[in-house]
Amino acid sequence: MRVLGIDTSNYTTSAAIADESGFRQNRKILSVGKGECGLRQSNALFLHTVNLPEIMRGISPMGEIDAVAYSAYPRDVEGSYMPCFLAGQAAAETAAAVLGVPLYRFSHQAGHLMAAVKTCGNDEIQKREFLAFHASGGTTEMLHAIPNDEIGFSADIIGKTLDISVGQLVDRVGVMLGLTFPCGGELEKMAMRSTMKKPPMKLSVRDGNCNLSGAENTAQKMLKNGEKPEDIARFAILFAAKNILAMSVSAREAYPDLPIVYAGGVMRNAIIKDILAKSLPNVWFADTELSSDNAVGTAYLGLERHKREVGA
Repeated sequence: MRVLGIDTSNYTTSAAIADESGFRQNRKILSVGKGECGLRQSNALFLHTVNLPEIMRGISPMGEIDAVAYSAYPRDVEGSYMPCFLAGQAAAETAAAVLGVPLYRFSHQAGHLMAAVKTCGNDEIQKREFLAFHASGGTTEMLHAIPNDEIGFSADIIGKTLDISVGQLVDRVGVMLGLTFPCGGELEKMAMRSTMKKPPMKLSVRDGNCNLSGAENTAQKMLKNGEKPEDIARFAILFAAKNILAMSVSAREAYPDLPIVYAGGVMRNAIIKDILAKSLPNVWFADTELSSDNAVGTAYLGLERHKREVGA
C-alpha cells in the first residue's frame, strides 16, 4: 500500500511517497530576497505552482498509488487558512482524480507531528496521548495531543507565544546579521563560534505562555553596541532554548507522566536539542531531516488513514 503526500507550506514545496517499507521525498525551499524576512502569500502560492511539477518528477517513478494526502490548512481549528496550501490542494485533487484513488486532507501541523512520532525512536508514542512542542517559523505551541483516526491528532494548545514565534526570532536576528532567510542553519553555525559564557537574558513565561519579541530588541541593541555577531547569534538561540524549556517544564507540571515530542524547523538546532535533552527526561525529537517542513508526515497520515478505511 503506497500513498502520495503533498505539502505546500509558506516556505517549502514538498512531495513524498510512503509505504510500510519507508518513504521517498523531494522538496524545495522557496526563494526569499536578500534582506527579506519572508514571503507574501501570493508570492508563495506562485512559487509552489512553479515548483510542483519539478518536485513531483523528483519522486518518480511512483509505482502504484493507493491514495493521495495533502496539507490543506495550518491547524485543525475553525478558520485556520493560508492561501499557499491551495497549490498543494490543486495538485492533490488532480492526482487523485486522474488515478481514481481516495483523497485525504490533513493539517500542516498534524503532518509535523506525524513526521516526529514516526522518526523519534519511540513507536509507542503514536498509540496514546503525548505532549508535543511545535516550534517553527510560524508556530510556537505546546500541545496536548491525542491520536485521532480522522485527522491524525487532536491537539489542544496548553502553551504558546503571545507575540512572535521562535522561528521568527531566529530569522529576524539572522537577517539582522546579514544571513540569508531562512537563517536557522547559518545562525547556529555562527553561534557555535561564540565564547560568551552567559548571554544577558530575561525570560517572560507565565502560565505556559511566552513573550519573545523583547529578545529581538535586545539583539538590535547588542548589534548597535558593537558586540560580536557570533555572540548575538548565541544569545538568540539560547533565548529560544530557555523559553522552550520553561514552557516544557510548565507542561510537565500539568501532565507529569507524558512524553514530550519536539517537531518543527527550529528543532533542527543542535544547541536547542542538547539543552532540552540534558534538562528533561522522556523527551523525543523528530529526525533532523524531518524537523523542517516536509510531506513525509502527510503521506504517513494518509497511509494510516487508508489502512483503516480498507481494513488493512
